[in-house]
Amino acid sequence: MEIDEAIRESNDQRLKTKYNNSINVIRRALALYPVEEVAFSFNGGKDSTVLLHLLRAGYFLHQVDCGLSNGDLSSHASTFPIRTIYFESPSAFPEINSFTYETASSYGVHLDILRQDFKSGLEALLKSKPTRAIFLGVRIGDPTAVGQEQFSPSSPGWPPFMRVNPVLDWSYRDVWAFLLTCKVPYCHLYDQGYTSIGSVHDTTPNALLSVKDSASGKEKFRPAYMLTDGRLERAGRARKLNAGRITTFSNGHKSVENSGILTASIVAVGDEILFGSVEDQLGPFLCKKLHSIGWKVSHIAVVRSDVDSVAKEVERQKSTSDMVFLYGGFGPLHSDVSIAGVAKAFSVPLDLNKEFEEHLRRLYGEKCTADCNEMARLPQGITELVQHEKLPVPLIKCENVMILSATNVDELEQQWDSLINLRCSYLLPSTESFVSKHLTTSLSDLEVAQPLSKLCIEFPDIYIGCYRKLRSGPITVTLEGKDEKMVEAAMEAVSRTLSISS
Repeated sequence: MEIDEAIRESNDQRLKTKYNNSINVIRRALALYPVEEVAFSFNGGKDSTVLLHLLRAGYFLHQVDCGLSNGDLSSHASTFPIRTIYFESPSAFPEINSFTYETASSYGVHLDILRQDFKSGLEALLKSKPTRAIFLGVRIGDPTAVGQEQFSPSSPGWPPFMRVNPVLDWSYRDVWAFLLTCKVPYCHLYDQGYTSIGSVHDTTPNALLSVKDSASGKEKFRPAYMLTDGRLERAGRARKLNAGRITTFSNGHKSVENSGILTASIVAVGDEILFGSVEDQLGPFLCKKLHSIGWKVSHIAVVRSDVDSVAKEVERQKSTSDMVFLYGGFGPLHSDVSIAGVAKAFSVPLDLNKEFEEHLRRLYGEKCTADCNEMARLPQGITELVQHEKLPVPLIKCENVMILSATNVDELEQQWDSLINLRCSYLLPSTESFVSKHLTTSLSDLEVAQPLSKLCIEFPDIYIGCYRKLRSGPITVTLEGKDEKMVEAAMEAVSRTLSISS
């Protein structure tokens, strides 16, 4: 079978591991459920295309397991036996529709065309033919992936079936490594700069792949597989930059959807901070730096120096923030558990990263002992090394979790500057910076409370807060937002209402 043969001949060990894990999931599903009672939801996208060919290979190997094939890798089934459903939508790209039908014809796939919404279509599907399990091309990072595992029952209120997710732990890089290694066709929109394809109404080429043609001077786009940071895969979804999450301002009156605001969570690891032995200076530093480039810090936490505490916090934050910054607990000591915690949060094992080990050897020289080798064990399959000439060793990025090795503000500033220099790939500035205004008043808390509450309702998109530096000192009123005119209007309203000056 050509897919299995292409992977066997590849030198990409990471891809081989991902492939073997996915094939094991498929073989397990086919052992649990008769092929007549499983289905495959195909949509013509890159993830779904990968899954189609994994299923072709998995079914072939399942036949070998059952003694129905002699394992001849050159043999090629003319038909695809797994029931395949395609939800045809009027808002789909014509290129996606064409690719889907062409692919079905090429690989002997019989498509059941559904022209309903996904839930209604599944209800009709399960009524027409018993279907106990459905293969889905869901990956970690997809909006629908939160809380799912490789085998996950359907959600309450949905028709009952088992969701089987063979590529759940695949990264953007893994998807393209598979498609290019196996030399299988994919929708040509991906060669035009599209990195994540939704409907014609909300999908554009990814601006990070834009280049100027030297001959014509016109804009063109590099292929999707040239995007270096998979976290920015969905940057071409015009109205879904922040995956549809709700950002709640502290006014307490209204939650406002801010699709243009990138959000970050900060997690510090250290018993010493919790004991009060040391003061955390890195968290406030990161808050200031992220705020300066237009990001919103939605959460900051300090956790104990144990694997489970790190894993639980990272698991919570990685699905709700665009980026999680983790520091503390990195090194050769028994209390340095951050890397293991991240691996557990993503449900992947630790594996020796030879490239990172070489960096450690160059840094520590003769001091590079077995403990240093232990430091080079990184989360398998999701680790990306972030390199810059100013960094003695690369930073470690696992999906959308950035692990910082800084132990003080000076080191953190050096790492931050390096990330900013690499911002096209790792730390994309928000489209607009925050506008901040401050006013002071000698009025009491009781005198400003009700007027400010009313102004929060009048300006729901503007953060309005206040604080005192000293108990007996003046109140400072803070206004924050991304619309400068709206912030100015709110400031004038506060000044007028409280009769105070800036």
